[in-house]
Amino acid sequence: MLTAARLGAVALSATLLAGAAAGPALADSPPSPSAAAPVPDGLYGKGDPKYDGVWRQSLALTALAGAKVTPADSAVSWLTGQQCADGGWPSFRADTAAACDATLEDSNATAVAIQALVALGGHQDAVDKGVQWLKANQNADGSWAFNPGSPGDANSTGLAVNALFAAKTDPAGVAKAGKNAFDGLAFFQLGCAAPTDQQGAFFYQPKSDGALEANGLATGQAALAAVGGKLPVANTNRTDAAPKALACAGGSDAAAKTVARTDSGEAVGAYLAAQLAAGGQHLTLTTPGAAPTPDYTATAWAALGLIQGGHPQQAAGAVDWLAKEGSAWTKGGTDASATATLLLVAQAAQRDPASFGGDLTAQLTALGPAPKATAATPSATSASAPAKDEKKDGGIGQWWLIGVGLLIGIGGGLVLSLQRKRGARL
Repeated sequence: MLTAARLGAVALSATLLAGAAAGPALADSPPSPSAAAPVPDGLYGKGDPKYDGVWRQSLALTALAGAKVTPADSAVSWLTGQQCADGGWPSFRADTAAACDATLEDSNATAVAIQALVALGGHQDAVDKGVQWLKANQNADGSWAFNPGSPGDANSTGLAVNALFAAKTDPAGVAKAGKNAFDGLAFFQLGCAAPTDQQGAFFYQPKSDGALEANGLATGQAALAAVGGKLPVANTNRTDAAPKALACAGGSDAAAKTVARTDSGEAVGAYLAAQLAAGGQHLTLTTPGAAPTPDYTATAWAALGLIQGGHPQQAAGAVDWLAKEGSAWTKGGTDASATATLLLVAQAAQRDPASFGGDLTAQLTALGPAPKATAATPSATSASAPAKDEKKDGGIGQWWLIGVGLLIGIGGGLVLSLQRKRGARL
């Protein structure tokens, strides 16, 4: 996912290669009425799901699982029903009875769907099939593309590595032509050969002239994979020390284009911490022909990566900024993808989601089918079960409650009468 807006594969590639920070998650605002497809039952969000249905559903289910919300069966079956026979997921299948077009299956959607189903539990067959799809569609250099058969990119590769971690599959053992998933990710990280202020960052893809340029969203998303993370982030390890920047001493170090696996997480953490500190605690989206704007998506993923890497102190400023400014991104809690991502950040940072620029759990829950149970509301089965004490006291507890209620009612009537009399005197 390269931007807050999920674009089709063709639009995505064209925009990114032009130098914009675009990406797979479409803003959840509805398109024009004439173009909008009906929103399927069970899906979170009200916008056209054509480009981001599986993406936003997976993020929503992952975030709600972390909030101890048991989703409706229709929400889960919608996601599992989108899976293709070969194990991959497309961005959206309007007709699940029809065979999938393999060229339109989406590594980003597949990666987040795997993580959502692992978080929910009980879907091992679907998870295993998804992992097999990732293995089958890995590029020869160890990377993954948005759609199979295209050149790899940092974001798609990072998300695939996240999914492998979630499925308890060692990325070092997932390889093509001698290049494993870590090798594929390392290709996109800038090392000592890069300018000092870009070392540790990730580029999306090489530009048409071969230039390698740090990309905020590519770095933010790849960072979580570089530190061995997955969604949801639940790392409680922390260090008081700042992340270590690459130690480039010159000579052979200066020519090194690849960052060692052991240094990758700290190097990207140092880059992100520096960028956040210099940018007012958020990353910036720079699009050709447009004024720079805050990049909410990149900032959220940067915070997740820093927290997973054991550096919550360096993420704290970004987390505070997201709590203050995030409602503009979530459109007041009506954008399912943004709201779910923000909820994942609040959970990772151990902040209260109920006061994180709004009640994120309530907002996200309202965008989908009514859940089976929430953390504050027990399931219908447990709520309807009679308490053991009721059977033991032969109904005395019930009559006691009635008596107390009568007394409260009498007292309340007296108070109300006095208040009315007092009001008449004013």
